[in-house]
Amino acid sequence: MAIEASFVATQGTFPLAEVFEKFPAAQIELDRVVPATQVLIPYFWLQDVDSEEIDLEGITHPGIDDLRIIDTVDDELFVRIDWNFNYESVLSAILETDVALVSAIGREDKWTFEIRGESQADVADFQTYCRDHDIPVELTELHALSPLRSGQEYDLTDAQREALTLAYARGYFDSPRQASQQDIAAELDITRQAFASRLQRGTRRLIASTLVRPSE
Repeated sequence: MAIEASFVATQGTFPLAEVFEKFPAAQIELDRVVPATQVLIPYFWLQDVDSEEIDLEGITHPGIDDLRIIDTVDDELFVRIDWNFNYESVLSAILETDVALVSAIGREDKWTFEIRGESQADVADFQTYCRDHDIPVELTELHALSPLRSGQEYDLTDAQREALTLAYARGYFDSPRQASQQDIAAELDITRQAFASRLQRGTRRLIASTLVRPSE
């Protein structure tokens, strides 16, 4: 039976903690995971920062070989990261055990990771690896895979879920349309471009998680 589990880790235990030293109000969202040998999560989104003044120079950590900005999408930065897997972290535990990372979102005070295993034993192996390698994580939720929950299993961020649900509630998807992107963006107190980005990326993730099989 497939099992999903959520863990939290304090910011000091994860390589990207150094980003919060420079940008304490930021949020980091690791991009969708596609493991292949030692390639794991090569990108992340850096959110809630001033993209015009952002500078990643000086951010160093033994778990990071390189950081570079690839693109800017509205108010969010798309960043390429080269990890150093000689540094033990949650990512090492994922590589060395039979679990997959569903989502990972970090703030200054903590990281929240959601993993999936084909059995409870897989999740137990992940916990054992973390314990044996002094990687402090705390289990906060454990449950069988379910078809519908809050939206976390679809890799939606809180901002994307809020944009999608508000758009639905205001009639954005109706025909004729009852609200414009500008209307909903104003209600969220963000730019129209930022709302359009959340809507587009959230919709893409919903489709990838519900309509598209892994082989596709």
